[in-house]
Amino acid sequence: MRDDQYYIQYCIQHIEAKLDWGPSNLWHNDMFVELSERIQQETKVLLSPVTLKRVWGRIAYSGVPSITTLNTLAQFSGFENWRDFKGSIPKKTGSGLLKKIQSNLGIIMLSASVMTVVFISFFSLKGVPSEKEPIDASKVIFKSRPITQGLPNSVVFDVDLQEIDSDSIHIQQYWDPKKTISLTKHQKQATGQYYFPGYFRAKLLVEGEVIKQHDLFIKTEGWLGTLDYGPIPKYFEASKVHINKLSFPEEAFTEIISNEKPLTSTFHMVKAFDSISGDNFELHSVLKNTYNEVWAVCQKTSIIVLGTKGAMVVTLGIPGCASELWVMMNDTFMNGKKHDLSDLGLDLSTKQQIHLKVEKKMLRVSSGNKTLFQGEYAETLGRIAGIRYRFLGAGEIYQSTLSNLKGDTRINFMEAK
Repeated sequence: MRDDQYYIQYCIQHIEAKLDWGPSNLWHNDMFVELSERIQQETKVLLSPVTLKRVWGRIAYSGVPSITTLNTLAQFSGFENWRDFKGSIPKKTGSGLLKKIQSNLGIIMLSASVMTVVFISFFSLKGVPSEKEPIDASKVIFKSRPITQGLPNSVVFDVDLQEIDSDSIHIQQYWDPKKTISLTKHQKQATGQYYFPGYFRAKLLVEGEVIKQHDLFIKTEGWLGTLDYGPIPKYFEASKVHINKLSFPEEAFTEIISNEKPLTSTFHMVKAFDSISGDNFELHSVLKNTYNEVWAVCQKTSIIVLGTKGAMVVTLGIPGCASELWVMMNDTFMNGKKHDLSDLGLDLSTKQQIHLKVEKKMLRVSSGNKTLFQGEYAETLGRIAGIRYRFLGAGEIYQSTLSNLKGDTRINFMEAK
């Protein structure tokens, strides 16, 4: 398997070219989560973000990927399996190259000596170029403000870049490095487009390095429903989806069931909840998945808690699809292929009461008196910034109540219009 490291690097290059997300050494944790989801959609195999980080060398790991992982990466790259991928890559030629170097070692050494003299002479005449002074970030202005309420939304970035002497200045709107805006030194403003609500981290980059960053909050006006087409979703305002319960209108449901490819729908409630910590809260939900045909037979349903510093995702499904389920607790990811998540398998065609309780970074998921999942994480979620309910297909929400553990703050989202 040692020789596979040679081919793994080629496979990584294939995938990075396919994604076009920029240098992988700049990838944020959310990008590996996104890659995990995309691989699962295309190959039907779930590789966790942790596994992907190991393959990409972002987590120290002395072993080699399993053949299942390699086959999955090869399939995502457009090949039948790992053997098929390896057959498309040129064989290693290290031994032949080494022989050529050894046979011409004298010429190489002589050339190196001559080049050394040339460089010394050149720099003695021209002088050693002075290094650029480091940028004083305190003198750089980088602010943002949404233009309007609701979605889609444009954001105005106010900048003062006079302290920066570079031809490579960009604003990265959020985790995806493709969503960047190019700037010139004398530019004072720029605008960016946002299609989904959320809590984002906008970054000012100079020659690929982050100089300044700040949080950017795109809120909803009450509940917002979306059919999650990419990159631009279809929107349904609160008046269309929130009438005693959360549900999509008939026109949206018809569109979902007529779609030949898997389509998710989401209810969003994104706003500031400064008094409720993402590490100590309770969320009571009553929900049902209303579509189980064709590609939605597993009735996958996700409860997503957005924090100012991370996110939590609990995925539910029918009992027979337990291996497709997963839980993300900010920096901790568990999937049904490597962990027994069978208790998260429920009959979602009927109403289910789901209770999430987080206390001191310990998550407990329960339904009635039965515990469905328990786990813990290390990195804080920060303050709660929103709730999402996502369905593969469509679903309905009958109750959504958020409270802190002290009991002095309780928000009934179903009353929020």
